[in-house]
Amino acid sequence: MRKVSLLLVAASVFVVAGASARETGLASARAEPNALSYGAYLSARIAADQHDMEDAARFYRQSLDRDPNDPTLLALAFFYATSAGEIDDAGGLAKRLIASAPDDRASRLVLAVAAMKHGDYKEAREQIGKSAKSNFTSITVGLLDAWAAAGAGDEEGVTEDLKALHAMPGTDAMAGFHQALMFEYLNKTAAADAAYNDALKVDVPSPRLVDAYGRFLERNGRAADASAFYSRLAGNGALAPIIAAGQARIAKGEKPDPLIKRPQDGVAEALFGIAASLTEDSSADVSVLYLRLTLYLKPDFDLANILLGDRMETLQKYADAIAAYRKVGGDSPYHRLAAIQIATDEARIDKTDDAIRDLKALTAEDANDVTSWTALGDAYRASNRFDEAAAAYDHAVKALGTPAKKGWPLFYARAIAKDKSHDWASAEADLKLALTLSPEEPQILNYLGYSYVDQGRNIPQALVMLEKARSLKPYDGYIVDSVGWAYYKLGRYGDAAKTLGDAVLLVPGDPTINDHYGDALWKVGKKLDARFQWNHAIAFGAEDSEKSQIEKKLQTDSGG
Repeated sequence: MRKVSLLLVAASVFVVAGASARETGLASARAEPNALSYGAYLSARIAADQHDMEDAARFYRQSLDRDPNDPTLLALAFFYATSAGEIDDAGGLAKRLIASAPDDRASRLVLAVAAMKHGDYKEAREQIGKSAKSNFTSITVGLLDAWAAAGAGDEEGVTEDLKALHAMPGTDAMAGFHQALMFEYLNKTAAADAAYNDALKVDVPSPRLVDAYGRFLERNGRAADASAFYSRLAGNGALAPIIAAGQARIAKGEKPDPLIKRPQDGVAEALFGIAASLTEDSSADVSVLYLRLTLYLKPDFDLANILLGDRMETLQKYADAIAAYRKVGGDSPYHRLAAIQIATDEARIDKTDDAIRDLKALTAEDANDVTSWTALGDAYRASNRFDEAAAAYDHAVKALGTPAKKGWPLFYARAIAKDKSHDWASAEADLKLALTLSPEEPQILNYLGYSYVDQGRNIPQALVMLEKARSLKPYDGYIVDSVGWAYYKLGRYGDAAKTLGDAVLLVPGDPTINDHYGDALWKVGKKLDARFQWNHAIAFGAEDSEKSQIEKKLQTDSGG
């Protein structure tokens, strides 16, 4: 946790720059008499709120062009140009920023990265040296300076930077990894080997560390050691593409390139590591920014494009995610993963036919790929083709083999498809199996429990499951609704009305929850309030079958 926290804070160099500019920008724009500038600013604000980085950069730049002396517009234009991957333009804006704030960390970092891109290691170190000093950004600065020192042949500088990095709390894994990479780049083979082994002891082996050390062993004539190394890690699914690629090279007698060919690659690796550490949804846009810098230095960094696609999905920018995944080359060990994600995102943007076509082609290539079959099932389910979804999930279950805890989502998904296909017996069996695999999973508890309540069976048992689900996820309005509906079915109308009122507050505008709440209010004698909730349910778009039942209650003046 300490390592991740440090990297999160290191990323704050851009969080602060973007947030402070956003907070003060509206006041500045309101003072702008030029209507065109104000319109561009508003367009930029909308684009930024929707995570449309390119549009935000373009409109903020238009605003800045009309008011070139506004420091807030300059900061925003710089921030979003970087976020959009327009690093050369961001570099020009950074030069303007440091004219008034010479030690601005974000500007100096971008200028240093731009210098690294062009192999100007001296300039990169000078830019870093002029940055404001902060414990928060030391890891970024230290790694960049160390790689620039390596590029300049300054081994003493490399040693000093590595020593400082190791002295920082929680940085052992990242510092050890980059130490090994730097020693290998500097042709210090024995020292690199020792550093790789030390890094492997610090933390769970990351894909990048495994890839780097495996390549190191293969390149240094140690194919047997590399094969043994890959075999020891074969059970780790996250490492499967790397291990498969390494074993294929060994079988063919091929020697791979090193992970780091140039110091620029090392800086890209460092920036990628920071981006990968930013796992919270709220940090996705900052992670994107660091990935843009990464890919500016190393455009063919496949794992960075994979991660960029993932972060774009978090921001619900699915077309941008697809664009990132499409940059993963056909010879990459991550190509199949990227293809699956492309299809998944196609389904999310209503290109379901394209998604199904692509996923069927992937399953035809490898009939034992659980991920492809599962994604195909999801695509069918998204288009309400539940029989076909269930069949795809059947293939996935067959390919999965012995169920493990992490396999519960597959059985949960198949249960939904079976239920929607009117095969409750099979759905119930899958839900029970999923619950056995993951007894604390609120989604399973809620689906099975609510199904029992809706069917009018096993209601006391269902209530136990639903209350457990609520304790695990207390602010999930749908789970709260399920608990309230179970109270209703048990005749506990006061508890039902209170709980369903909470559900309405948590999920305003859901017709089913409003309908349930109306029924409970009717039972406790609040008939006017009940009618109000039923009318709301109709207004919120109740399905035809629900709508007719609600209208009947309103017409006959009777409760549920």
